[in-house]
Amino acid sequence: MSAHKTTCHASLLDYLKALPQYLLPHHALSRLLSLLTHARWSPLKNFLIRGFSRLYHINLQEAQSERVEDYVHFNSFFTRALKPGVRPLAEGDRIIASPVDGTVSQCGPIESGRVFQAKGRAYTVQELLGGDEALAARFGDGEFATIYLSPTDYHRIHMPVDGTLTRMIHVPGRLFSVSPATTRVIPRLFARNERVVCVFETEAGPMAMVLVGAIFVASIETTWAGVVTPPAGRKVHERDYGSDEAPIRLRKGEEMGRFNMGSTVILLFPEKRCRWQEKMKPSTITRLGEAIGELVEH
Repeated sequence: MSAHKTTCHASLLDYLKALPQYLLPHHALSRLLSLLTHARWSPLKNFLIRGFSRLYHINLQEAQSERVEDYVHFNSFFTRALKPGVRPLAEGDRIIASPVDGTVSQCGPIESGRVFQAKGRAYTVQELLGGDEALAARFGDGEFATIYLSPTDYHRIHMPVDGTLTRMIHVPGRLFSVSPATTRVIPRLFARNERVVCVFETEAGPMAMVLVGAIFVASIETTWAGVVTPPAGRKVHERDYGSDEAPIRLRKGEEMGRFNMGSTVILLFPEKRCRWQEKMKPSTITRLGEAIGELVEH
């Protein structure tokens, strides 16, 4: 199956939006926003939540708590839980479910170890995964899907298939915006931004879920480790879970992490073990739990 690749080039407006980001203190701005979004003063946090809801047309009727007053701060609203049943889970043991609410950025085959980002832009699986050559080789000429979460979207991340956690890798980096405009301009964007790589063993072999940070993303969390970013330092940190006496097994549809503000999720599967649905084209909106592909028997 060929990659669903966009053919549009970056515009002058894209460059005007993206290039000034090189000069911004990404992490400092994100920390300042974190202080604001975790403020518990009721008048401020209620003002922020109501203003954000109007600006982005948030449907609070989908949330477990519909009352603005019930949220202790803006971030608890941003990472709000949904009511049971509002995102039905696609049935079938081999069906891949969308892990998030979002918009497909790119989707298709990994070609000679390279992942397509935008017209004229690509990056390698090895650099995306923090430089691990052996791990990158497992995805060889496999399949990838990149899904962008806008501020409007639900910001918890769920499992697309059943899996057992084997490794988690935190890769420090920049925090460029991951908006479509920036994606078209900044080279190797997803391999430059801070990210958390979660590797699971599945029925189709290894699956990597890469949670990519972005500007104003104050932290990335997983359900088993809590807040993973931001730690101090610039070195890659890895935790091996494969030898744990009590393996972490997550079922399809279970929550596995969340973004404190929005970003991007990249899925990687090995060669000939995954088939995406035809609807998985750039700019296609997908919802948590929807069928986006299927695992292929080896």
